[in-house]
Amino acid sequence: MSSQAFELLILGCSSASPTAERNQTSQLLNIAERHFLIDCGEATQIQLRRFKARFQKIDHIFISHLHGDHFFGLPGYLSSMHLLGRQQELTIYAPKELKQVLDVIHEVSETKLSYPVKWHFTDNKKQELLFEDDKVQVYSFPLKHRIYCTGFLFKEKPYQRKIDKFLLEKHGVSTADIHLLRDGFDVTNDKGEKVLNKAVTLDPPKPRTYAYCSDTIYDETLIQFIKDADLLYHESTFLDDKIDRAKITFHSTAKQAANIAKLSSAKKLLLGHFSARYGNLDQFVVEAKEVFDNCALAIEGKVIQVEHSI
Repeated sequence: MSSQAFELLILGCSSASPTAERNQTSQLLNIAERHFLIDCGEATQIQLRRFKARFQKIDHIFISHLHGDHFFGLPGYLSSMHLLGRQQELTIYAPKELKQVLDVIHEVSETKLSYPVKWHFTDNKKQELLFEDDKVQVYSFPLKHRIYCTGFLFKEKPYQRKIDKFLLEKHGVSTADIHLLRDGFDVTNDKGEKVLNKAVTLDPPKPRTYAYCSDTIYDETLIQFIKDADLLYHESTFLDDKIDRAKITFHSTAKQAANIAKLSSAKKLLLGHFSARYGNLDQFVVEAKEVFDNCALAIEGKVIQVEHSI
């Protein structure tokens, strides 16, 4: 079985205020052609068009919290999908107050969307399974921010085992048993002999995970939820000379994000949610690499392929 798609498109990487070069937080994650929008800052729908992402493929939207830089783009995006004639259901995973906000907007504008919206209200007190199908699971987990906030963990489900047809023939195993072998079972060959699964199959790729840590103060308790992530996004609003400011505002520095990556044994760290006070972002990587080497900036338009770990 070939590896399925697992790629992340950065739509926005600024914090509370946008700049001429950076828009507010939003990301688009594709896992096995399931398209997940993660947060929806003000320019999200413009960025989707700019980077040629298809609006109507998105069926699931995850909002971490209700600071404007993470959801002010949602009313306009929902409206645009309506104007484009969307019919299929959309599910929004968010704090319950977001529905109240959108209901008021739609009431005063006399808007009735052309498609159904299903709501799943998040819980910032515990880890929770939000979505599951045959390919993917998505969990939320609590973050410590100034207001109610959750992170999200996206996980591939285990792949089926790979069949070695040469070994099937060698051991006299019927092709009718392939479905059992793919699921890890032993089988009986045409001579009535037991054939161990490992004798005729190969290990599949390891499932991949993406952990999204939106706005949060430095908090080692979240490590339990993101352990061993193949890709970890952790906000890094400030450089280390503003560590006191980070603490007051319940944000993190690049070096603190790197320490979370190190302690959680992440494979790669993505830094984002940069304060508008910074023009050149190179120093964020410099400071983070003092603690954790494999890190990069969440620059808009960047596509990150999440690779299988060995």
